[in-house]
Amino acid sequence: MRPASPESVHIAVFAKAPIAGTAKTRLIPALGPAGAARLHRQLVRHAVATAHTARLGPVSLWCAPDATHRFFRALAATTGIPLHVQHGAHLGERMHHALRALTTTAPTLLIGTDCPMLDAGMLQACASALQRGDDAVFLPAEDGGYALVGLRQPQPDVFRDIDWGSGAVMAQTRDRLRECALRWAEPATVWDVDRPQDLDRLQRSALLTAR
Repeated sequence: MRPASPESVHIAVFAKAPIAGTAKTRLIPALGPAGAARLHRQLVRHAVATAHTARLGPVSLWCAPDATHRFFRALAATTGIPLHVQHGAHLGERMHHALRALTTTAPTLLIGTDCPMLDAGMLQACASALQRGDDAVFLPAEDGGYALVGLRQPQPDVFRDIDWGSGAVMAQTRDRLRECALRWAEPATVWDVDRPQDLDRLQRSALLTAR
């Protein structure tokens, strides 16, 4: 008798449109508006390719402020990825909206595009945590946030009373997880590309040039 196959896990990629002046604003002092937008496009392509390489299940791209930007349309045309629009007043609401929609059919991993070191193996490890019964999974970032959240079912309270964009996001999220009596895993800590000082590390890593 063949062993049962692991259940499918959806991957949702969250991305802003690569508009010069609004994309990767913290990197504009180092790269200029056009350079920051260009790097953002590379990061989005990298994240989508990594999600597909993991071969865990369906992959979708959740766009802000909407899905009409030509970059998103071109990415959908070349990769087949379905496009959705992010909804919500802040990041927590937007993530909950997407996870509520997707976890009705399968456990879901939600990733941003700022973490080029996130690879297929990490995604598979996070999926395994949900498949073995953990309620949630996170990849904390060195700056105090997180690069990935995964849930088996909607958990709106996990995103409540979080200072989004601060260095306290992961610590506050752990408080919410404990308050909700949820079991969660943190398979690894990662670094992301958000500040000018991160650019040297990105260049040394050669992660984006590898594709």
